[in-house]
Amino acid sequence: MILVDGQEQAHISAADRGLQYGDGLFETIAVSGGQPRLWERHWRRLASGCARLGIEGIDPQQLRDDAQRTCAGVRKGVLKVIVTRGEGGRGYRPALTAKATRIVATYPWPPYPEAYWQQGVAVRVCTTRLGRNAALAGMKHLNRLEQVLARREWDDPQIAEGLMLDVGGHVIAGTMSNVFVVAANRLVTPALDACGVAGVMRGVILDIAAELALSWEEGTVSRRELHQADEVFLCNALIGMWPVRCIEQQDYALGPLTKLISGRLSSILSSK
Repeated sequence: MILVDGQEQAHISAADRGLQYGDGLFETIAVSGGQPRLWERHWRRLASGCARLGIEGIDPQQLRDDAQRTCAGVRKGVLKVIVTRGEGGRGYRPALTAKATRIVATYPWPPYPEAYWQQGVAVRVCTTRLGRNAALAGMKHLNRLEQVLARREWDDPQIAEGLMLDVGGHVIAGTMSNVFVVAANRLVTPALDACGVAGVMRGVILDIAAELALSWEEGTVSRRELHQADEVFLCNALIGMWPVRCIEQQDYALGPLTKLISGRLSSILSSK
């Protein structure tokens, strides 16, 4: 089912600024037992992004009702929520009277192999770099061309994900995931103050680290630090956590910290 402003349809106006300029945001949400998982976290990120972009007029209850309607009867699937600034004329300056568009749709669950969770995934490093822009950093805005270009770099089905660096050569994230490294029993995830998406699952894992009194930080991760890490794992709202077993020619163990966090995360998600 696809709802556009609460109506069951699959099209928007060609004048919509989401189409014209990528002027909007989106959320990708796991659906389990007819319910969108971690809805409140997703809504908070979406609302924060709307505030930063100056997009107004999205009623949280209306959006939640749309989500419940599309998720009804879905045992396991994916919910995508898109909010755009709405229709506008030619030119970058938004009209003061623009009415936001909301799009809510469900999709089948991706057929990821169970081995990705049990044995870990193989990862590559992408050539496409992430540009630095603090004004957009952290948001899940509609312009994903950097990720599109990066994902076009490989078609090997054995490679589950590609890591993206910023223009300075620092590790930031995967094309669809956030990354964590473990070195000397310390958990590190790249800071996202200049680029990258602050994933909902990344936030859950940082909360778990604090709850378990683990040593952790958000900081700079170089290629050298990545290759010297003891453990590496990826996360997003759909996959939860994937251990990384290799990045190109470098192998990694499915280590104790990854197992500890994964176990706690499984417990949290099973209760949602």
